[in-house]
Amino acid sequence: MQEFLNTYFGNVMAKLPDFYGSILDTLRMTGRAGAIAFVGGLFLGVVLTVTKEGGILQAKALYQVLDKIINFFRSIPFIILLAALIPLTRLISGTAIGVEGAIVPLVCGTIPFFARQIESALAEMDPGLVEAALSMGSSPVEIIFRVYLKECIPGIVRAVTITAISLIGLTAMAGAVGAGGLGDFAIRFGYQRNQTDVTLASILVLAGLVSVIQLAGNMAAKKHTH
Repeated sequence: MQEFLNTYFGNVMAKLPDFYGSILDTLRMTGRAGAIAFVGGLFLGVVLTVTKEGGILQAKALYQVLDKIINFFRSIPFIILLAALIPLTRLISGTAIGVEGAIVPLVCGTIPFFARQIESALAEMDPGLVEAALSMGSSPVEIIFRVYLKECIPGIVRAVTITAISLIGLTAMAGAVGAGGLGDFAIRFGYQRNQTDVTLASILVLAGLVSVIQLAGNMAAKKHTH
């Protein structure tokens, strides 16, 4: 195995500390930005669901404002969003490069996407369950936690899975502007120095991460499917 790696991945083997560090940076960006985006996106997705026309807390003005803001951020290509948010990133993180500098744009790029995924997941629920809960005198908060979030766990899990996979892709893209991670590693060594084994190794690791997340998501969704 060692001989195989040295023969076909010689450049990677010569840069193992950098390679391992880039993997760790990708996991750190995905974990930290994902955790923040999960909370923010879940909150916005629920708010969109309950404030839309016919919702349990119908508020057309609030829904329209949130809907337009989310559509605006989703329409911006991530590479442009990275550049546009540099002043805000420096204000919050103190830097616009490295892992710390990537968190803010990753969160801003992921929350709108996840919010839409949650809105879609909650929309799949049988409206009769909400009507039954209302007839029994349940409050809006009780309906949100005991009906929407509880009954839509499989859909929410699928939304988390799709978003996490998308986030890994965004971290790789962030590497193009010095955010670190496998994207940065592949660009600096694989692309700029024409070391194809570095590019291939980065692709294989990213594909492995995506496969693990997809498998875990499928298992979790199956477990909670009624």
